Amino acid sequence: MHRPPLRIVLTGGPGSGKTTLLQALASHGHATMPEAGRDVILQQQAGGGDALPWRNPARFAEAMLGHAVAAFHATDGARGPVFFDRGIGDVLGYLELVGLRDDAIAHRCRQAAQSRRYHSQVFIAPFWPDIYVNDAERRQDLAEAEATCAVMARVWPALGYELVWLPKAPVAERVAFIMARLGPAR
Repeated sequence: MHRPPLRIVLTGGPGSGKTTLLQALASHGHATMPEAGRDVILQQQAGGGDALPWRNPARFAEAMLGHAVAAFHATDGARGPVFFDRGIGDVLGYLELVGLRDDAIAHRCRQAAQSRRYHSQVFIAPFWPDIYVNDAERRQDLAEAEATCAVMARVWPALGYELVWLPKAPVAERVAFIMARLGPAR
């Protein structure tokens, strides 16, 4: 009997080391899925689209939800853990941040989050201003980064997940922390 894949979410605010951690997990041979938001922004910028957080937050959220659901299903046959740089719950957090928590997209997102379940433990990277940097896709300031972390810390437990705070530590220590926390489940 085939067990469903172990889908593990890394969440938190922007610039808290999630993508670097995901890259380290990949270098250890683990399957990974990139962040939906960053992929959507890159696709929209390349194609001249307007589904960007600074142009059309609702369309951006819709695109992120589609990407997150597709990423979830792309791992259906995976063996071993798959680490996600954010998940469907993060789209709900984004909607809360931009004031669209009661919008139709929020309803679809809540339905998607309930019907597509990740591993019960969601790892959250704390707000860490010492490592935060902006880039072409990350335009948030430190206050937005901190607010995003706070929203994610509320959204994921509300969806029924156990939140596990990552240490503010070098990447190798974060990888070891996650592996120890997952124990034999990995």
